[in-house]
Amino acid sequence: MASPLIFIDGDQGTTGLQIHDRLRGRTDIQLVTLPDAHRKDPQRRAEAINDCDIAILCLPDAAAREAAASIVNPRVRVIDASSAHRTHAEWVYGLPELTKAQASRVASASRVSNPGCYPTAAVGLLRPLLDAGLIPRDYPVSINAVAGYSGRGRAGVDEHEGPNAISRSQHRVYGLELVHKHVPEIQQHSGLAFRPMFIPSYSSYRQGIVLTIPLETRLLAPGVDGETLHRCLSAHYADEKYVQVMPQDLSGAGKQLDPEALNGTNLMQLSVFSHKENGQILLAAVLDNLGKGASGAAVQNLELMLGQ
Repeated sequence: MASPLIFIDGDQGTTGLQIHDRLRGRTDIQLVTLPDAHRKDPQRRAEAINDCDIAILCLPDAAAREAAASIVNPRVRVIDASSAHRTHAEWVYGLPELTKAQASRVASASRVSNPGCYPTAAVGLLRPLLDAGLIPRDYPVSINAVAGYSGRGRAGVDEHEGPNAISRSQHRVYGLELVHKHVPEIQQHSGLAFRPMFIPSYSSYRQGIVLTIPLETRLLAPGVDGETLHRCLSAHYADEKYVQVMPQDLSGAGKQLDPEALNGTNLMQLSVFSHKENGQILLAAVLDNLGKGASGAAVQNLELMLGQ
């Protein structure tokens, strides 16, 4: 039986290059990419995407919609790494750990939308707690996050690593219009009743994310505290290979969050910090924005779709 044909459309971008690197050398699949001369040829791209078994779209949103619309072969399956289809009802959300049934949904899907890097962390923290009724769906959620400059794509990498790279350290908060494209994705897939406040930033290291969500126990149900939330997350992710819930009794260096700690992996670490007397809880997630937040997640979804 012939090995499945995997077409990476847009393999010269940050995510596409990383997916290609993660799949290079595998003998159970055949990788297909377009030569430079044909990358912007609509006919060649349409032919390639309709001849493959699974297409991985690593394109800007508009181009991803165009590529998906060009598919006329009903056996072609798609993983879209853009944000074009993340809230689309006909696309399966590619976070296999979302619910106990989600991995099976991904495995059988013809259209899978890879989650965003920030939403992977935010939804990963919130969804189990909202489903369990431990956080009210109308809670006024505030999300703070910092990512490496690669989260800005090729522009961010060129700015820091290109011939005219800046030499000074920098940290920038952005999304101040409060209409960041990740917010609808976070709201829909976490189950929040209202838009969360999302404050993203990037810093002068290459990759890695720390995302935090503060909570006040006075706004939670009586008796719900940090230990309650930690038990829920631990139970939800107990059998998951790529999501780790950290112990609550960490001390010293363990009480610090390093955004680069999981770089090069497909892992995500979740933590719950709390101060019972102050009535405050902090949910936190660490992951590689190019790993579990992008290319690693795409490969994880690919393997599920291949029945591995």
